[in-house]
Amino acid sequence: MRTLFYKPILFERFDRESFRRRLSHHLRRWGIVYLLLIVAAALFQAHYAVGLNVSPSLPQRFFLIHKGELPLRGHYVAFRWPGGGPYPAGVTFVKIIAGMAGDAVTRADREFFVNGMPVGQAKTTSRMGLPLEPGPTGILPAGRYYVRAPHPDSLDSRYRLTDWISDAQIIGRAYALF
Repeated sequence: MRTLFYKPILFERFDRESFRRRLSHHLRRWGIVYLLLIVAAALFQAHYAVGLNVSPSLPQRFFLIHKGELPLRGHYVAFRWPGGGPYPAGVTFVKIIAGMAGDAVTRADREFFVNGMPVGQAKTTSRMGLPLEPGPTGILPAGRYYVRAPHPDSLDSRYRLTDWISDAQIIGRAYALF
């Protein structure tokens, strides 16, 4: 019963004064590191984002998005979905740039071509059974891009729902992480 009258060691360790001294010592030692981590996180968030591709349209699932960097043909691009169909407006999509300003988009039956190179075949209905209209054809104007993905069910520029994406929709270039 004598142990009931002793001050337990655990409570001694957490008294206010010793805690304040230990915290002060810790912050003097590691404060600059914490400050640098906060600055680095803020800079990262200002220039980069991490994107998740939840559909099987691309082989990769995670992407690093460099905000404001305009991609070139063959690069991954992250853009905001304009709305409509199964997705709400503003959802982030990642696709591959297949056509840029000045390129010719043509269609033979439901097969699409950019500058004569095949980029995919449009389906008549979605996986949910909804009708799909083929996307536009013609010469891509300045500030517009034809996007694609290798998966046959990808919702890309083959369909009017996606259309050609504009500069205003682009978040930046995407880099596949894994």
